[in-house]
Amino acid sequence: MALPLMPKATAVWLVENTALTFEQIAEFCGMHELEVQAIADGEVATGIVGADPVDNGQLTRDEIARGESNQNYKLRLKVSDIPTPQQRSKGARYTPVSKRHDRPDAIAWLLKHHPELSDAQLCKLIGTTKPTINSVRDRSHWNSAAIKPRNPVTLGLCTEADLEKALILAAPRRRAMPVQDTPEPSYGETHEYGAEDPVARPVPMDEPTIETVFGRPAQHGDQVPDEE
Repeated sequence: MALPLMPKATAVWLVENTALTFEQIAEFCGMHELEVQAIADGEVATGIVGADPVDNGQLTRDEIARGESNQNYKLRLKVSDIPTPQQRSKGARYTPVSKRHDRPDAIAWLLKHHPELSDAQLCKLIGTTKPTINSVRDRSHWNSAAIKPRNPVTLGLCTEADLEKALILAAPRRRAMPVQDTPEPSYGETHEYGAEDPVARPVPMDEPTIETVFGRPAQHGDQVPDEE
């Protein structure tokens, strides 16, 4: 049910200027009957100035007269001819200034772990722009050397619910993407096998024997020459 503007102020005016019952005023203003009675007793809303619903175009004098003559009559709110403003669609998420330097890290994390997310979803999720996303993707960002992938949820750039919602919407794209067996290391990563490269590790060699040195079975008195 539609309610008048400033319901409590309207109730104050109706209590002071009409003979309507507390129940009629409470139903019209969306309040409890005891609250309206408290207004009449001066216990609540003592500092509120009454708002005339007739001047506001929300009620007519005839409607008030019908309610005063019949206690069972329910007041009806007057429908305004003025069109109600439409709610504006939400744009990109606002990111506080103190957290804006963390956005490249969040972009790098999302590109690595959730490549199915579109650029438009990334922009809406963490409040960034497509040029910034492209610069992080192709590593042309001015601070590429210092970028380290970090979860945007832990950075406070988005909520877990928002991320889950974006992933659900992007699920069909993820199923259509080819499976990558060994993804390339991204920003701030090291190889899984550690700091040392296994190719550079020395390969252990077997101890020399008579067979490997002379190419024949060992005989009595044979000795393996010492290594210089």
